Amino acid sequence: MKVFSIIMLLFLIGSAIAVSSIKNLLSAIIVFMVYSLIMAILWQQLNAPDVAITEAAVGAGITTLLFIITLKRIKGVKK
Repeated sequence: MKVFSIIMLLFLIGSAIAVSSIKNLLSAIIVFMVYSLIMAILWQQLNAPDVAITEAAVGAGITTLLFIITLKRIKGVKK
């Protein structure tokens, strides 16, 4: 499991760098969702299932949904 955790940490670092450097907002939201899912996997590997479920539900689920709804509303306004 140690190799799996290292691979997940590398993906976590890569997605953190990618989300801050991507110019397209929808792509950044999707990468942020991937970041949250990887965090949930790592919390599960650390034997914290309650934190993993919360991270998956709030971080990857509700936050992503709210970001996409906000992005849709912002793009609808033309100035």
